[in-house]
Amino acid sequence: MAELAGIPPKSITGVVLAGGRGTRMGGADKGLQPFGGMPLAQHSLRRLATQVGATMINANRNQEVYATFGAPVWADAPELGEYAGPLAGFVTALEHCGTPYLMTVPCDTPLFPLDLVDRMTQACAARGADIAMASALEEDCRLRPQPVFCLIHTRMLPSLRHFVQSGGRKIDAWTAQHNPALVAFDQPGDNPRAFFNANTLAELRSLETP
Repeated sequence: MAELAGIPPKSITGVVLAGGRGTRMGGADKGLQPFGGMPLAQHSLRRLATQVGATMINANRNQEVYATFGAPVWADAPELGEYAGPLAGFVTALEHCGTPYLMTVPCDTPLFPLDLVDRMTQACAARGADIAMASALEEDCRLRPQPVFCLIHTRMLPSLRHFVQSGGRKIDAWTAQHNPALVAFDQPGDNPRAFFNANTLAELRSLETP
């Protein structure tokens, strides 16, 4: 792990967000569905762990299973509401983050880039920004933000907590208040499926096919 642009990997904690209801998977705990011979969230955790100094998992059920993956597991605080969405996971992770930066990834996008954090830190440092957000080409060949993939300085916690407690739920509505650095993953060598999120079991199985 290279120490790039003054933001070394050891100063970043990565969180795998696995706290959703899994509604489009019939209510199944999405992070525990098999992928590549292991639970989906564990696969994502291992992919993320190679890029950061510490890791954690945000999960609102089956915490005892997630705990076997070898990282601390935190549920959303009750005052944030039940299954309040990914921003509740952001708040929870920032509250337990012991490093200056937090890198968020969802559990249902298992092919995210292995240089994700390097490129996010470079953009953050170049812009002097407190937040970086990934963007990627989608099936219609248009570049769109991928708001669940964020690098956030922990000093943003008060702003985020206020936003969520005021009823805010959209990640990009909050990040827009702070002029985030947008990081485009659209280079020729980038995997076109890197940011594809699996909302159904069929979609998850399709990602296992080269």
